[in-house]
Amino acid sequence: MMRWRHVTEDDFALLGKWLAEPHVARWWNHETSPEAVARDFGPSMRREEPNEDLIASLDGVPLGLLQRSCFEDYPEYLDEVEPLTEVPPRAMSIDYLIGDASRIGRGLGPAMIRSALEEIWSGFADAPCVIVPVHADNVRSWRALEKAGLVRVASGEIEPDNPIDDRRHHVYRIDRPAG
Repeated sequence: MMRWRHVTEDDFALLGKWLAEPHVARWWNHETSPEAVARDFGPSMRREEPNEDLIASLDGVPLGLLQRSCFEDYPEYLDEVEPLTEVPPRAMSIDYLIGDASRIGRGLGPAMIRSALEEIWSGFADAPCVIVPVHADNVRSWRALEKAGLVRVASGEIEPDNPIDDRRHHVYRIDRPAG
């Protein structure tokens, strides 16, 4: 069973390890020193940032990281996505990773995304949808979104996380289930 909890300072070493994994580093392009991890994840942990950083655990073992946020809280990001697709008020976005390379390719990414969506639908009553831009070359990521039920609604240019990438992105969306 998938469980979720907020990132704590005790998770920083694990996050640094995950961010250094080649399959993660390629797309996240994140500094992995203890100082960098504390700098980048500390504000969210202390609730000084509006986004949430969550650890997903499967059967008691940490599996991955999920970041969830509301587009309205990040106007620059909203400005990049809105030319490509409609972003309703209170629309949310997620970013995610599976930390251990031995656990990728087993269907855990789509399962983690589906579980994250369930958490959003139950915890954010005003979120009408989840919209996720992903780099066009990150096939594993956008296939996980598709397997989790998201639909590609647009393709276009957005600033990449990794400067070696061009600006091509696909944008995926899932609306809140009726009822």
